Amino acid sequence: MPTWTALTTLKGQSAAEALGEAMETLIPEPTGVGVFEIEEDCDRWEVSGYFTEAPDQAGLALLSAMHGATTFTIEELPETDWVAHVRRELAPVEAGQFFVYGSHDADQLPDDKIGLLIEAAMAFGTGHHGTTLGCLRALDRLASEGFVGEKVADIGCGTAVLGMAAAKIWPNPVIVSDIDDVAVDVARTNVAANGLENRVICVEAAGFDAPTLRDAAPFDLVFANILKGPLIGLAPDMGASIRTGGYAILSGILNPQADEVIATYSENGFNLVNREEIVDWTTLILTKSD
Repeated sequence: MPTWTALTTLKGQSAAEALGEAMETLIPEPTGVGVFEIEEDCDRWEVSGYFTEAPDQAGLALLSAMHGATTFTIEELPETDWVAHVRRELAPVEAGQFFVYGSHDADQLPDDKIGLLIEAAMAFGTGHHGTTLGCLRALDRLASEGFVGEKVADIGCGTAVLGMAAAKIWPNPVIVSDIDDVAVDVARTNVAANGLENRVICVEAAGFDAPTLRDAAPFDLVFANILKGPLIGLAPDMGASIRTGGYAILSGILNPQADEVIATYSENGFNLVNREEIVDWTTLILTKSD
């Protein structure tokens, strides 16, 4: 079945949100509308709609004029088997001792690597994105230096690939959490596929706000592969939840944002151990100093 997208940009959050709401009144109506800031602090917003019928071009033109937006770009998308497409495009990823792969590439798992199975339909968190890859490399770095995480958590776990990696190299259970219940279901599916049901505990939580996490603290290592804003907001709780000498591995940070994140975590008792840039993204290893 053919589908269409319609996309425009404009200044101002309130104007963008108003345009997004107005798009929902179109006939045929979009099956989804997205509104998000293109780049932090630039106040330039993108508004997009997804349609299963050809959108009303005149109606979109009128809305863009009324709300001071650029002319909508309308595109018909080809019919695609996305899972098959992802399988073709996402080759296995190596990150130190770790090998992230889909079931269609199970025969490629090297004997000397630790396999992490992530299905193709669960594309985010497969290791192809610079943030996930950076976190796996950071974990491999700490482990190769002799660090052993006895209490480990992953805040904002997505596919649970980071928590599973820790559970495969260290003996104690790992707690992974996400604010989104769908992500938690995805995490549980991947944990089961990797035979780690008794080694990785999946919980729904915002930050550290869950009894399972609070009771387990302080941690030796916490992953947080989210975004700059939530990472900065999480800094005080991170400082209170990691033992002295423990580590935080942080990512989801655009390269120009890294200094601000480092400064905030320094104010909360952390010192920088390592920073790595992979394309546009920075991954940080920090240690709790007091």
